[in-house]
Amino acid sequence: MPSPMDVPADAPVDAAALPPRPVEPPPGCPFEPPVDLARLRTEAPVSRIALADGNRAWLITRYADIRAVLGDHARFSSDPSRPGFPRSGMAGDATAEGRAFIRTDPPEHTRLRRMVTREFMVKRVDALRPRIQELTDELCDAMAGTERSAHPVDLVRALALPLPSRVIGLLLGVPEEDHPLFQNLTATLLSRTATDRERGTARRELVAYLDSLVTAKEKAPADDILGRLITERQADGKPTHRELIGCAGLLLVAGHETTANMIGLGALTLMRDGAAAERLRQDPALLPGAVEELLRFHSIIRSGPRRAVLEDVEIGGRLLRAGEGVVCALASANRDPETFEDPGTFDVSRARAQRHVAFGYGIHQCLGQALARAELQIVLGTLLRRFPTMRPAVPLDEIPFRTDMAIYGCHTLPVTW
Repeated sequence: MPSPMDVPADAPVDAAALPPRPVEPPPGCPFEPPVDLARLRTEAPVSRIALADGNRAWLITRYADIRAVLGDHARFSSDPSRPGFPRSGMAGDATAEGRAFIRTDPPEHTRLRRMVTREFMVKRVDALRPRIQELTDELCDAMAGTERSAHPVDLVRALALPLPSRVIGLLLGVPEEDHPLFQNLTATLLSRTATDRERGTARRELVAYLDSLVTAKEKAPADDILGRLITERQADGKPTHRELIGCAGLLLVAGHETTANMIGLGALTLMRDGAAAERLRQDPALLPGAVEELLRFHSIIRSGPRRAVLEDVEIGGRLLRAGEGVVCALASANRDPETFEDPGTFDVSRARAQRHVAFGYGIHQCLGQALARAELQIVLGTLLRRFPTMRPAVPLDEIPFRTDMAIYGCHTLPVTW
């Protein structure tokens, strides 16, 4: 494939002639990022790509360049209504009601994010750890009592998906019987194979559900995130009903989907690396660093972040013009050898693994990262302790990986012990 660097930055470009964004891992290497990213990072670190809607954008693949983009909210916008914003069609784009604050710029972003920041501060999350451990133990108790002679346990359905769903549902006050609904709707919104019509229907259904949830809480606020936002800020009229819908949607989708897939991939990684798993059993103090390394190693966000260029700016030796779009390949940044020594190796004692950009970077970095870290540490530590002989029940090539989704992971993960 010709290098995109062969095309002058100011030359007219036919999007149909451009390569698409790399999304597929190498055959037989499900833990590796999309195969073209390493080549682009070396040959064309800022290159033109074609988007699914027929438009074009710039793909950024180097760690330093991605941090430069994500750290510059003055010249790069997260607002999908800005000219050139590279729409994905996924759940993160603007919805018919209540746009999520990750799709806004300051000062609106500052105001909206500040409303919920304290709910996810480290001290608040640390206070939740005993409850997260209780929920984890309940799910592991159910797994331990499962008859596995004929049917291995699907770790995704038994633990990886329900745990973060229960936690975020608890924080938002979402009834547990509603969890399958938002899980199914989220799956459609994040699917790369769903049609525009299917995603549109799922988006409308999710907004309608959130509308009813917020309406009910406005009538009878409870002691949860939404209830506190309603009762503490009704005096000044903010947040509005639509803003509450956007906030609830973001927290509900992001609060379970990403963590669930990291639990599955993290557990599988440790099952396949017995030496690393044993080190963590012998020295649990290594677990927080191991979680950071798993986040770097897997980099499950495969659809962005995305930005619109607000004014001409040079990134990585290329001129990006106002009105163009940018897609940041986080998986490539986290495997950049200029930042991480031997980046293709999973190392539970890697120094400075926390420099990864798996949670993004800058003012839009993941609000719930402290919660995600806590859940991963608790769940993986519990599995290592309670199921030391757990192993995949099928060969690696029979595990269905989420190559069809915007967030990578395993659709199912059959295990036994």
